[in-house]
Amino acid sequence: MTGWFPEGCRILIVEDEFLIALFLQDALEDEGCRIIGPVGRVNEAVQVVRRGGIDSAVLDASLDGEPVTAVADALEAGNVPFVFHSGYGPEHLPQRHRHRHRPLLRKPCRPSDVVGALSGAIDKGGRR
Repeated sequence: MTGWFPEGCRILIVEDEFLIALFLQDALEDEGCRIIGPVGRVNEAVQVVRRGGIDSAVLDASLDGEPVTAVADALEAGNVPFVFHSGYGPEHLPQRHRHRHRPLLRKPCRPSDVVGALSGAIDKGGRR
């Protein structure tokens, strides 16, 4: 572990593409994080967030064509920091303006990009 994350940091991965989810999981586990998920459906992800126990999250902007707005709203309501991970630009992020300030990682990215974006979000405490 390189010290980027608090010990035992629990990261939710919301991603519907298996290989990308595996990439994210490997990158974060290499940093000592505990992974929750991956979760590939919006309704399931919202349920996981509402149960609590999450320190941060990585969200694909769309799961099987469904925007992840409800997941982003639930994370924000719980003051859980998160970043978006998408193959598309910011115009495809959830339409609610309050989420547009979140970091956006463009697919494909390097493990160090994921680590840096999430650690930055955690350092900011999930707030704008």
